[in-house]
Amino acid sequence: MLKSFFRAAGISLLIHGAAVAQTLPPTVISVDLKQDQGPLPPIWAWFGYDEPNYTYMKDGKKLLTELSRLSPVPVNVRVHSLLVTGDGEAALKWGSTNAYTEDKNGNPVYDWTIVDRIFDTFIQRGMRPIAQIGFMPEALSSHPQPYRHHWKPGDDYNDIYTGWAYPPNDYKKWSELVYQWVKHSVSRYGQTEVEKWYWELWNEPNIGYWKGTTEEYIKLYDYTADAVKRALPTAKIGGPEVTGPNWNVSAKFFRTFLDHVVSGKNYVTGKTGTPIDFITFHAKGNPKVVDGHVRMDMGAQLRDIDRGFAIVASYPTLKKLPIIIGESDPEGCAACSEDLHPQNAYRNGTMYSSYTAASFARKYDLAKAHGVNLAGAVTWAFEFEDQAWFRGFRDLATNGVDKPVLNVFRMFGKMDGNRVATTRPAGYSYNRLRDSSVRAEPDVNALATHTGKSASVLIWHYHDDNLPGPAAPVTVQVSGVPGKQARLTHYRVDQQSSNAYEAWKRMGSPKAPTTAQIAELERAGQLQTVGKPQLVTVNKDGRIELPFTLPRQGVSLLSLAWD
Repeated sequence: MLKSFFRAAGISLLIHGAAVAQTLPPTVISVDLKQDQGPLPPIWAWFGYDEPNYTYMKDGKKLLTELSRLSPVPVNVRVHSLLVTGDGEAALKWGSTNAYTEDKNGNPVYDWTIVDRIFDTFIQRGMRPIAQIGFMPEALSSHPQPYRHHWKPGDDYNDIYTGWAYPPNDYKKWSELVYQWVKHSVSRYGQTEVEKWYWELWNEPNIGYWKGTTEEYIKLYDYTADAVKRALPTAKIGGPEVTGPNWNVSAKFFRTFLDHVVSGKNYVTGKTGTPIDFITFHAKGNPKVVDGHVRMDMGAQLRDIDRGFAIVASYPTLKKLPIIIGESDPEGCAACSEDLHPQNAYRNGTMYSSYTAASFARKYDLAKAHGVNLAGAVTWAFEFEDQAWFRGFRDLATNGVDKPVLNVFRMFGKMDGNRVATTRPAGYSYNRLRDSSVRAEPDVNALATHTGKSASVLIWHYHDDNLPGPAAPVTVQVSGVPGKQARLTHYRVDQQSSNAYEAWKRMGSPKAPTTAQIAELERAGQLQTVGKPQLVTVNKDGRIELPFTLPRQGVSLLSLAWD
C-alpha cells in the first residue's frame, strides 16, 4: 500500500507540477576556463554491493559492462563476503565463495573457483577490485553457528550478523589464508595488475559486522597486513571502513585504529606501527517521510565526510594518504526497498540523480578544504537480480534497464581535464549545505572541467524535498574559450530525458514488460541529449552564453569542443 501510495503520489505531483509557477529567479553561473584549479580525480568511478554472486549473473555482467564503458579510467569495484563459506547461491545481503574449508584433520582446503569467477568478471572489463578481505569462513569462526542467514526485507536487520562476523579461532590460519589469496591473485593476474588493487580488511567493524572488540579488529588488521605484504610487498592494504565518523562511537573506533597504525605495538612483529597505504570510512545521508513526501538529508552525509576528513588530517604522517569513502550514499540499506521503507521512494526517479550530482561536487570541496587526498567515493548501489521492476532498491539498474542515476555517472565520465572555477552570485556553499542541507531555495549550481580543446559544465537543480517546483532559468557564461565557434552537446536527465522509470510508468507500470517494451525501456535508460549538437558563437572577448531552463531535480551536462 505504501509503495502504491508513493508511486501514485509521484504521478499526481508530476501532473500537478505542470500547473505550478513555471520559473524561479534567473541563475547566472560563470565558468572561467583560465582559472585552473588542478586535477579533478574520478572519485565517482567507484561502485560496490553486498551480494558478490550477482557479479557473474546475467544482469550483473550487463551492468558491469556498462559501468566499465562510462569511464575513461578503470572503475573500482568493492564487494562483501569474498571469504564467506557457502555454495555461491545469491540472496539479499548474502554471498559466499567457499574459498576456505578444512578437512577432517583441520588442515586448510583452499578453493578459489568462485572468487576467480568474480574477479575474472571485473578484470575482463578492465575494472579493478577493491579486494575486501572478509568475512570469516565457517571453519575459522570462533562462533560459527548459526552461520547462513536468510534475511529478507522487513526482517530485523541485525539478523544478518551470524557466524561470519566473529574473530578467527586461529589468527595464524587466518594470516595464511590471506597470504595464499594474494599469492594466488598474483599468479593468476600478474604482479603488475595486482599492485593496482586495493586490499582492505572487513566492513563497518564498529557495528554488528564485527562481533569482536576494537582491539581484536586491530589484531586482525596486523595479521592481515603482514600476510598481504609478505605475499606482495608492493600491494596496497588499508582500512578500517568504519560507519559515518560523525557518530562519536565510530569516531572513537576510527581514532583508536589510526593511533595503533601510527604508534601502537604490532601484534605480529612487535614493532611500532603497522602498514597502511590508504584510509577508508563511510558516509550516509538520512531521508525521512515528512508531511507525506520524501525529504532527503544531504547535510548528514556531508557531515560524516567532513568529520572523517578532519580526523585523517589530524595525523601528520597519514594526511596525504589516499582516502576512499568506502560507501557514500543518501542512506544506509541498499536492499531495503521502498515497499517497507517509504523514505526510500527517491531511488527510482530524478531525486537520486540530482542528489548524486550535487553531493559529489561537495565531496571535492570538502577534500580541498581539509587538504586531504580523496581518491574515491564508492556508490554502494548495483543491481538485484530477478526482482520486481523498479521495486525501489538502491540500485543503478532494474532487470537490465538503467535508472536515471546511472546517467549522472555517464555525465561524470565525459568530464575530462582539470577543474576550473565556477561562480554564481548567491547559493549554497559546501559549508551551508553541510550544516543545513537544502531546505530553503533550491541548490542550482555547477561543476566544470577544461582541457586544451574542450570544456564540460555539469549543472544541477536539487532540493531535499521531493515535491514539484518551478523550473530554473539558467545562463551559463563560459569565458576563456579560444576561436570563434564551439560545438555544444547538451545532455540531460529529467522527467522526460534519460529516464526509464518515467517511460515505464507511461506504459502503465507493467509487472512483466513485453520484449518490445523492454527494448523501449533500455533505450529510455540511456543518456540522452536536448536536441542535436550545434555550433555556438564565441564573442570577441572569448565568452559563450548558454541560456536554458532546468527542471527541478534535473541535471544538465554542457559539453563544448573546439579545434
